[in-house]
Amino acid sequence: MTRKPHRNGRGLFLGAILGAVAGFLVGRAAGNAAVGIMLGAVVGSALLYRVNPGPWNRG
Repeated sequence: MTRKPHRNGRGLFLGAILGAVAGFLVGRAAGNAAVGIMLGAVVGSALLYRVNPGPWNRG
């Protein structure tokens, strides 16, 4: 029996929001907030999409 990887849309959305905020702060310190927002959103959403498991389906 193969296991499906734990991925969910909530992690994608939450990662995009948190990554954008963190990217804004880092980008503002580095001089370009817009690039920081874009890179932070992409990296954050990719990480939480893969890592955040969501609800367990125990039957």
